[in-house]
Amino acid sequence: MEFFFSDHFDFPLPEKHRFPGMKYGMLKQQLVEQRILQAEMLKASPLCSKDDLLLAHSAEFIEKFESGDLNKSEMRRIGFPWSEFYVKRCRATVGGAIASLKSAIEHGLSGQLAGGTHHAHRDFGSGYCTYNDQAVVALRALKEGWANRVAIVDLDVHQGDGTAAILGPHPQCFVMSVHGRKNFPFRKQQSDLDIELEDGVTDQEYLDKLTDGLEAVWAFKPDVVLYQAGVDVLDQDKLGRLEITYDGLFERDTRVLAGARQRGIPVSMAIGGGYSEPIQHSVDGYLTTYRAAKQVFGF
Repeated sequence: MEFFFSDHFDFPLPEKHRFPGMKYGMLKQQLVEQRILQAEMLKASPLCSKDDLLLAHSAEFIEKFESGDLNKSEMRRIGFPWSEFYVKRCRATVGGAIASLKSAIEHGLSGQLAGGTHHAHRDFGSGYCTYNDQAVVALRALKEGWANRVAIVDLDVHQGDGTAAILGPHPQCFVMSVHGRKNFPFRKQQSDLDIELEDGVTDQEYLDKLTDGLEAVWAFKPDVVLYQAGVDVLDQDKLGRLEITYDGLFERDTRVLAGARQRGIPVSMAIGGGYSEPIQHSVDGYLTTYRAAKQVFGF
């Protein structure tokens, strides 16, 4: 199996910036150190093409972002300062999502140690997301005939509003989002299935609602699943507002991945959000997801 990383395109952040950019390199290192993945399984994400981006984004937005011409308000909405390295990082994240799905179709499972940029809309970025990796790869899969039906299982604590907005008109896509009702984004979009959670939800209620939602996903009969496995649902997360334990997270991931494997549906994973302090708690969450994947798929 193959898994893709894009931290070779690191991007400079101002001192005390609230986004924990170091988590990507930490995850890659600890996956190998803890023998969850073998080093040779890790591949550098390729850059996507402009044609790939045009599947989900407007030409004007792409041009303005990549030339550094978005205004301060537009970049503030994204949440990162502009740089050439950041442009390459965004293209690598989308390229990694494409490579991951192609690998998953061959091997049953793949993923990238980044991605899940689900707040990015067709013509604007938001919430640390500029290009929407899973929207692009879903539309690429349909265009190329890799799949006729694509399901997005978005379990980040924040609704994937950009994914819902971009893929909503496509009957061959099914987007399920399980997220905090009162959490960001405060103007929600309509997914095919939105399961909203109140603050303070614990493991059992969360897993019960997830199980009900997965029944709708499997009823859609997708050819592939794009899994947004955010760990900001953890009770340690400073932005999550839920009370999910590592055991609950492991069971969540197992239910998604085992359900797909039992049905012969390839899965491509993105790691999504994680904002704990210290950030090691979020990294431990990502490691938990990969342990669940290792148990289900036996790699």
